[in-house]
Amino acid sequence: MHLTMKKIIITLLSLMGISGCNKVTKQHSTIYKDHFGETTDGKSVERYTLSNPSGMRVQIITFGGIITTIEVPDKNGEIQDVALGFKTLKDYEKSSPYFGALIGRFGNRIANGKFNLDGKQYSLVQNNGENHLHGGAKGFDKVVWTAEPQVINDLAQLKLSYVSKDMEEGYPGNLNVEVLYTLTTENTLEVEYKASTDKKTIINLTQHTYFNLSGDIDILDHELMLNADAYLPVDKNLIPLGKLESVDDTPFNFKTSKIIGRDIENQHEQLKRGMGYDHYWVLNEANTGLRSAAVLYHPVSGRQMEVLTDQPGIQFYSGNFLDGTLSMKNSESFYGPRSGLCLETQHFPDSPNQPNFPSVVLNPREDFYSKTVFKFSNK
Repeated sequence: MHLTMKKIIITLLSLMGISGCNKVTKQHSTIYKDHFGETTDGKSVERYTLSNPSGMRVQIITFGGIITTIEVPDKNGEIQDVALGFKTLKDYEKSSPYFGALIGRFGNRIANGKFNLDGKQYSLVQNNGENHLHGGAKGFDKVVWTAEPQVINDLAQLKLSYVSKDMEEGYPGNLNVEVLYTLTTENTLEVEYKASTDKKTIINLTQHTYFNLSGDIDILDHELMLNADAYLPVDKNLIPLGKLESVDDTPFNFKTSKIIGRDIENQHEQLKRGMGYDHYWVLNEANTGLRSAAVLYHPVSGRQMEVLTDQPGIQFYSGNFLDGTLSMKNSESFYGPRSGLCLETQHFPDSPNQPNFPSVVLNPREDFYSKTVFKFSNK
């Protein structure tokens, strides 16, 4: 064959994705499993790695449905992990401040660990002083979920399911829960929650990932916008006082993007009670479905994360109680105060004891559904 003609054929084969006998295939989203460890009571825990063609990678373990890793590119294409977490399962079992975990049955605090439902008082585990926090001593963050991985229409998905038995941690009803994590090709992580019960109960599910878009020391140089005109002031035990307060003329005003470190040391009484931000913002456009709740931006890396949700509010926690005793997963350093922040989409805290707050009751033959989206990009 003439040399020039041979070069033309090789070029055409390359353009068609074929080189000799080797077929070159387009990159697709993938999901694969490996063993992460065993719990102290001998249950096997698996890790699932979801990846897309854009280079984003998310790792989730079946213990607590925990997101252990979120790797995304910066404006220069450098990929870093922007989620706080640990290296080992032992660390997650021992002393985790809910790093990356699914939270239930009830996210946030319930005053005195008690609530009434149809005239009957229920007593929950008190694991936060006198309060009940994030589902109790063994909430959804500490159980092993059943996993079903799949790739559909180039979307990597992991469905997790768990049955919470009647009176587990004090909650009535057998609650069937499903959580679907979906990684899209546009660097978006979607979280869908479904639940049903055989007895009247309460529910408030959320996701507790700590984000740091710099992949570095702290989040004080991040800029945050919250789509909220009001927030909930709290008492000294961080229980809502029962009233909505305007964010105007307060350090809680994030209606336009603001550097988190600007007001965090302000001597406002509410900031002193939370040792920083640990409050619930009441989102605008309530009952309108999925809409933008927050935009987090890190100017140096260019990374941006938009949070969309159908929930009525969002808890912004600035990592105030991280105290330098927990080892980082990617270095020999420790997680100090404000190493990461949480943006937890959810219902109002202490809702069962606050008649003016939206209902969190789930009845038999009703289906609970909620969706939150974490959309990563560069600016």
